[in-house]
Amino acid sequence: VKQHFREGILHKNEFKIVYVAPMKALAAEVTATFGRRLSPLNLVVKELTGDMQLTRSEIEETQMIVTTPEKWDVITRKSSDMALSMLVKLIIIDEVHLLNDDRGSVIETLVARTLRQVESMQSMIRIVGLSATLPTYKEVAEFLRVNADTGLFYFDSSYRPVPLAQQYIGITERDYAKRNDLFNSICYDKVVESIKQGHQALVFVHTRKDTGKTARTLIDLAAKAGEVELFSNADHPQYGLIKKDVSKAKSREVIEFFDSGFGIHNAGMMRSDRNLMERLFADGLLKVLVCTATLAWGVNLPAHTVVIKGTQLYDAKAGGWRDLGMLDVMQIFGRAGRPQFDKSGEGIIITTHDKLAYYLRLLTSQLPIESQFLGSLKDNLNAEVALGTVTNVREACAWLGYTYLFRRMKTNPLVYGITWEEVIGDPSMGAKQRSFIIDAARSLDKAKMMRYDEKSGNFYCTELGRIASHFYLQYSSVETYNEMLRRHMSESEVINMVAHSSEFENIVVREEEQDELETLARKACPLEVKGGPTDKHGKISILIQVFISRASVDSSSLHSDAQYISQSLGRIMRALFEICLRRGWSEMTSLLLEYCKAVDRKIWPHLHPLRQFDRDISPEILWKLEERNVDLDRLYEMEENDIGALIRFSHQGRLVKQYVGYFPHVNLSASVSPITRTVLKVDLLITPEFVWKDRHHGMSQRWLIIVEDSENDTIYHSELFTLTKKMARGTPTKMSFNIPIFEPHPPQYYIRAVSDSWLHAESIFTVSFHNLTLPQTQITHTELLDLKPLPLSALGNKAYEDLYRFTHFNPIQTQAFHVLYHTETNVLLGAPTGSGKTISAELAMLHLFNTQPDMKVVYIAPLKAIVRERMNDWRHRLVTQLGKKMVEMTGDFTPDMVALLSADIIISTPEKWDGISRSWHSRSYVMKVGLMILDEIHLLGADRGPILEVIVSRMRYISSQTERSIRFVGLSTALANARDLADWLGVRDDGLFNFKPSVRPVPLEVHIQGYPGKFYCPRMNSMNKPAYAAICTHSPDKPVLIFVSSRRQTRLTALDLIQLAASDEKPTQFLSMADNSLDMILSQVTDSNLRHTLQFGIGLHHAGLNDRDRSLVEELFSNNKIQVLVCTSTLAWGVNLPAHLVIIKGTEYYDGKTKRYVDYVITDILQMMGRAGRPQYDQHGKAVILVHEPKKSFYKKFLYEPFPVESNLREHLHDHINAEIVSSTIGNKEEAIIYLTWTYLYRRLVVNPSYYGLEDTETYTLNAYLSRLVETTLEDLEDSGCIKVDDHSVQSLILGKIASQYYLSYLTVSMFGSNIGPNTSLEAFVHILSAAAEFDELPVRHNERIP
Repeated sequence: VKQHFREGILHKNEFKIVYVAPMKALAAEVTATFGRRLSPLNLVVKELTGDMQLTRSEIEETQMIVTTPEKWDVITRKSSDMALSMLVKLIIIDEVHLLNDDRGSVIETLVARTLRQVESMQSMIRIVGLSATLPTYKEVAEFLRVNADTGLFYFDSSYRPVPLAQQYIGITERDYAKRNDLFNSICYDKVVESIKQGHQALVFVHTRKDTGKTARTLIDLAAKAGEVELFSNADHPQYGLIKKDVSKAKSREVIEFFDSGFGIHNAGMMRSDRNLMERLFADGLLKVLVCTATLAWGVNLPAHTVVIKGTQLYDAKAGGWRDLGMLDVMQIFGRAGRPQFDKSGEGIIITTHDKLAYYLRLLTSQLPIESQFLGSLKDNLNAEVALGTVTNVREACAWLGYTYLFRRMKTNPLVYGITWEEVIGDPSMGAKQRSFIIDAARSLDKAKMMRYDEKSGNFYCTELGRIASHFYLQYSSVETYNEMLRRHMSESEVINMVAHSSEFENIVVREEEQDELETLARKACPLEVKGGPTDKHGKISILIQVFISRASVDSSSLHSDAQYISQSLGRIMRALFEICLRRGWSEMTSLLLEYCKAVDRKIWPHLHPLRQFDRDISPEILWKLEERNVDLDRLYEMEENDIGALIRFSHQGRLVKQYVGYFPHVNLSASVSPITRTVLKVDLLITPEFVWKDRHHGMSQRWLIIVEDSENDTIYHSELFTLTKKMARGTPTKMSFNIPIFEPHPPQYYIRAVSDSWLHAESIFTVSFHNLTLPQTQITHTELLDLKPLPLSALGNKAYEDLYRFTHFNPIQTQAFHVLYHTETNVLLGAPTGSGKTISAELAMLHLFNTQPDMKVVYIAPLKAIVRERMNDWRHRLVTQLGKKMVEMTGDFTPDMVALLSADIIISTPEKWDGISRSWHSRSYVMKVGLMILDEIHLLGADRGPILEVIVSRMRYISSQTERSIRFVGLSTALANARDLADWLGVRDDGLFNFKPSVRPVPLEVHIQGYPGKFYCPRMNSMNKPAYAAICTHSPDKPVLIFVSSRRQTRLTALDLIQLAASDEKPTQFLSMADNSLDMILSQVTDSNLRHTLQFGIGLHHAGLNDRDRSLVEELFSNNKIQVLVCTSTLAWGVNLPAHLVIIKGTEYYDGKTKRYVDYVITDILQMMGRAGRPQYDQHGKAVILVHEPKKSFYKKFLYEPFPVESNLREHLHDHINAEIVSSTIGNKEEAIIYLTWTYLYRRLVVNPSYYGLEDTETYTLNAYLSRLVETTLEDLEDSGCIKVDDHSVQSLILGKIASQYYLSYLTVSMFGSNIGPNTSLEAFVHILSAAAEFDELPVRHNERIP
């Protein structure tokens, strides 16, 4: 805390303290104590255990988290909670001596994980261990990395603040009943002895039931001896007041025993009763408290005398009786003697004679603590592999070196099955460590929990291993499920399979429980019990069903078994559901999700859905509804009175109707458009239709969206959708995803939305394939001919030859050379990125310069970055060497009229050219265009595609009007429907070149890896290590480009790579320049993050850098001074910086308009991949694509199949039609329809009608469609005040003219027109301005929100 005080202010959001306490009871006490102590500093202390869950925002607001080892293990296992563990600055582990216990291995895992995090992240995390006196304290200190001189404090028992007298009493009686009586009478004598001296006594017993029994026996013994008065508390001054409090207690026994001065305390009591008992004992109102061992751990209540009555306790996990552990005895004796009041304390153990020696030896000589880690090595190794911190045998051995096991292996090898010969042959234990790891890895590989590659020693995590790690499943359970889980199982088979989980393997069948189990099986088990109550798994099945049925259990051992089972049940069910979902089994997924919810809610799936409101609707009503068999759909339709009559409670009909309205329900509607014959795009609209009540629905509801083909029992797509309270009130939510479709077509697919927490809350939408017309498969690829590369001299012009540095054209340029350079033909050239298309375009320009030097070349590039790159390139060559004039037209740069008239080359973005060419009648230079080059024309299908479509349609229209031919050259990546595009551009067969994606000058090798994780940032985080591994594997010394989606991600990725390189002990492996030149460069850099990363040879590149920094980074990277460049996706288009290896880290970006993460367009990904492989240096390029697991198969398919380009014009038609009306190209409806026939949209309507919502391609249908489109568009424009429509003609109005001239959306102009009046204030102007449709795209970023 002191370290985070700066200038008198405590920075609470910079640190977290974690206190790991071994028991929930102890966690509660610690939370209360520290909560009080730290409240003056305004620090929040919260408990995070099985009982007390915290939401993500609660965790963020808490500075100190008190938790159990298992819970903290679960949290740090998940890469999604990385951000939390990065903030931890101090971990306090209480009761470290539990290393010897079954749960000790968890503590080892935590310490090893923390220490490795400290080394890899270079962040300081302090570990403090607290423990009872230990014999092997030096080794435990080594394991915690304690500095023995300054950090180790060891106090033996002589340091006890209150000296302790110990008594051990052994009883030799064999007979159970007599022995019990002896136990009680000796216990009574000891208690009376203490009370006569004016002290209080604690009596510890080992079952909850026994607390009451023992208290009653002791009271009876007192009555017999006539010593009841000794215990009485009636003379206490507060007696009268307290008696009132006690009479309100929930437990009968508490009230009954109070008069006699006795109290009881166990974990089965209500928390309020337990707190009352603790208070009364502390105030001296109770003389004797009979309690279970949890009290010793959880509550700090000392007494002068402590009696342990009996040392046998029942353990559900081990399934039998075991001796009270050493640690428990020490902890209980620790409660003897109150430091403030007593000079001494006494501890008494009453046990059987044969155990006496054992306890004497334990307390005096104290056996050394051994590690229990080997038992759970497989599970812990799997957790580290799933987390991504261990990726091969070498790292696994290093990780094992951090455990306590490794310390003990050296000192006491025999315990761990290591012979002395092995110790002598291998003193450092390296080989043994390795063999432990390899055995575990082989077993995990066999269980499919990870893939272990024997050759390289690498580990690869699988879905199954990841699920096992997240849901804390044991390795042996996973083996059981691998064997028993099938595609079709009945409900009782599922319950039986869960009963076989190794989590429950220690539960045993007992003779005395049989009758009760049989009764329970009859009354509380709706499903068949395999094996019956006499079988171990049968017993577990009964207890699972009893849990869901909420039946009560009498026998105490059965009760503790049932408790034990219920703790793991929900977790196991969820894990099985995840496994089936990942395997794509639709029937089993639904069944298991039902049972997950059944376990969470303790309601059987076959009961009435309204039972989930059982706190508000009375059991009689629910029972009536079930009896009458009325489902929810009927209740939705019925009126209140009818419901009342049906259930025979007339006044309750309203209540039932009200809760039917609260029941979560969403309405689904979807539109399906085919992209190719094998892929459908689904747009799903989700409309919530229920009344949101925080009490029932919380802040958000999770729904699982599944697309399944029930005939083949397969799930094709699944994703989680979180419905927040805000969304439930607002507009419907839209989701889009792609799903595969196979020949022969199934009759239908189902889209289902199933609630994650409400039984029977699901909606279904059927996608029928009857009237779906799929587009024809027509991919025509040009074969690459085996031609001899043409030399530069083919240009036949010395000045032209000097423009190029190479000697020969590449195969693609050679094949298209004649058509481009010697003819006037329109050309469409489709070839993969990096195959020299720009030079092909230059050939067409040179042809124009030869034949019509007075005509202009217009080069249209969709992105500013490409425009800038072309400008820089051509300024050096065409302008200086050929003396041509060139102008740039982008949002940043608008040339004047004179420059445009005299320019030979105009480079422009589509918007600018659209704006200029709208009034082409009055602009002579638009009519002087002789060649139009359209770069990246496949972006026609992207957001800005419609503008490209309009320009081309307009230029072709102009050329038909002016009768001057304009030559079109389109450049694109490989296309699926090149023929349609060619027809629309007016390209004949001899001008169409569409090469396969595989025809790259440098062949490309692609690796696609999937990563799970629902949340974007943690998933990006978990990709950093694989990205580093990919660099080391594929390109250890050649340049690497890493594409990420945001500026923030460039920084985070670079910092993580630096850390990974540092922990590999090669911090500057990416840097190749001398220190002095580095210092000189760093002094020129303005961006501080960039200055930091450049020192390690990693560059950043994004739009937030200034031009100077950006060009500096580009220069360093292209000259191989730095090896890695982390950049945003725009770099792929704008700057020609190829690398040997390209890593695409994540394929989504945050879309400000819809406020969620959306996938990149495929063309973007192809463009990024195209940057891999440098034509001059590499034999082949490599691309590694890291994607979200569910999308992996989609990308595998599409990166190799070219994507068809569809038109987007329909959604953006209004503005373009308005512009044509203003420029008088369109004067009536017929002309508008003729205008549409010039567009690419018209070409595609015929080929892929279903995509555009057309039934068939008959002439009549087409005409009706186009007329309807024109009608609605003109109506909208008229409503917004842009145009006036008469019977025969359309005329533009002032608003329409403004929209066209200033390139504004018709919606914006209309909104301005209706909101701006003569008296509008400046403040209102700002509001109106910021509501313009043009600003919809702007996101609010994470760090920009102003509170």
